[in-house]
Formats: sequence, C-alpha cells, structure tokens
Amino acid sequence: MKVAIVGASGAVGQEFLRILDQRDFPMDELVLFGSERSAGRKYTFRGREYEVKLLQHNDDFRDVDIAFTSAGAGTSKEFADTITKYGAVMIDNSSAFRMDDDVPLVVPECNAEDALNRPRGIIANPNCTTIMMVVVLQPLERLSHIKRIHVSSYQSASGAGAAAMAELEQQYREIINGEEPTVKKFPHQLAYNVIPQIDVFQPNGYTKEEMKMYNETQKIMHTDAKCSAMCVRVSSLRAHSESVWIETERPISVEEAQQAIAAAPGCTLQDDPSQLVYPMPLETAGKDDVYVGRVRKDLSDDCGLTFWLSGDQIRKGAALNAVQIAEYLIQVGNVK
Repeated sequence: MKVAIVGASGAVGQEFLRILDQRDFPMDELVLFGSERSAGRKYTFRGREYEVKLLQHNDDFRDVDIAFTSAGAGTSKEFADTITKYGAVMIDNSSAFRMDDDVPLVVPECNAEDALNRPRGIIANPNCTTIMMVVVLQPLERLSHIKRIHVSSYQSASGAGAAAMAELEQQYREIINGEEPTVKKFPHQLAYNVIPQIDVFQPNGYTKEEMKMYNETQKIMHTDAKCSAMCVRVSSLRAHSESVWIETERPISVEEAQQAIAAAPGCTLQDDPSQLVYPMPLETAGKDDVYVGRVRKDLSDDCGLTFWLSGDQIRKGAALNAVQIAEYLIQVGNVK
C-alpha cells in the first residue's frame, strides 16, 4: 500500500500524518507533496524522515494506491487527472468535486457504500460542519425521518487553516500590547469578537459555507430534508460547535434521542446539565468523536428536537473522515 498526501505542510496535511500513525494505517510507502513554498520541507513519520516533493504534472502517482488531497479546490481541480491517471483513489478534502454527480460525497457513519461507486476515481470529503452534523443526524433519522433542520455553527479559527490560528493568537498578543491587531485571514478582527460570515455571500443572502450545509446534507443522507444554516466564526482556537434544531415526522422523546446518539458510531453523549456537563471546544479539540449534549424537546413544536454538538473539525471534520473512508475501502477490498 502506497499512500500520498498532497498539501502535507498544511494544518490538515499535518493531521493526516498524526492520524495515519495513531491508527496504525496499513501502508508500505508514503510520499508527501506540496507547493513550491513547502517543497523541500522534511517531516518525520514512524521514525523515518520524508521530504515534501513539488506537486507536478508527471508520473509521481504511478504506484500510489490512495492519495489524500488537501491543498485547495484549485489545486484539486488542476491535478485530479494527474493523481488518478494510474488508478490511485483520490480522497479530496476540498470543495472542488463535492456536488458533482459522478463523485461520491462520503461520511462513513452515514453512507460508506457510496465510496464504492467512483467513476472518476475521486471521493469527496464533505465540509467540516456538515460532517459533524450528519454523524449525529443519522441515528436520529433512523428513529424518524427528519423533515427540516436549522443550525447555527460556532466555528473556530482553525477552520480557516494554520495561518488563521496563528493570526488569532497574534491578535490577542497585539491587543494586550496596545497594538493595532493584524487582520488578514478574516474579514474583521476575530479576537474578542464573533463574525457572522464564513466564506463569501451568495445572491440569496446565505454564505457559501451555509449553502454547503444545505446541499451536502441532502447528498450524504439521501434525504429531502432542507437545512437552513447560520455559520459564525468565533474566537476559539480549535474545534467547532453547532446548535441544531430538527423537525421529525413523529415526536422523538429526549430519552430515545439520547440512547440513539450514545449508541451511534462516531458519537459521544455528554449530557448532564445538572452537573454542568456538555460539550465544549476546549475539551473536544484533539478528539475523534462528535460530542453531543443539551438534548431537549423544542418548546415550539411537538416534533421538534434540539441539541448541541462539538467536535474537532481538523480531525473528524477533515483528516479523520478521509482516513476512515480509506480504511473502509481497504476493509472491503476496494482499492486498486
């Protein structure tokens, strides 16, 4: 098994290295790729040093079985044919192919089998906020069909990459020192602030991030449920949170929902408000599961249920989900 990571120097690329090691992913060879800026950097993996190669249109992917790509939509589109030319499975973390009809969009806890039908050799990793939400929605969908979803996300700086995390830390230092905070990675100062915008606005008033949650949820879950989202950047460093309201065809009790969530793969129920126990990004950062709490009936709708979730979007929302897709393909013998 030969594995490639494209975008190895980025936040997700580095997370790929950690997760592949932690999960003892079965591989014989590893090759790292990056841009001109990161080519030549060296990283240690399982006691061996690897140098990042410049990503080029050549035959470097001839013997690669699985390629994890996280270098942006533009790079994914430009190099997809090069990466898949000799049969490598490209598991792409960008938005480039997510809504293409001939590219499966996969969250293994929800629709692992979709990964088996990939005409172009590409499997898309969904948006991080969508991944974490559908992992929790899936066990509830099994109880009763979800008709409608409202969600507000509270997304950390890490969702915008390693440089954005560094900028948030830099802003706090600058403000404490009485200096003007640096603002480059966000539309406004994020330190001591929240910004009700993630990605660019669309003609309907929603942002691109919010529309991803609408469209991707339907594709992953094979559902007609409509998802209305408000995505907000908050000044936590790592791990996203979401406040979710759903309307189901029949009323679901709190106890039913809690039991289903607690038993679901990829979910951890952390729900004891009397003891002030509920998920928080400070504690879910670095964890694999999506943590769920504040499960309660919606007071305005007998068929309504609300809950709070938090999870590490660099792990489950990106690198871990992609690795789980690869593990599934290996398990069922569906790699080239």
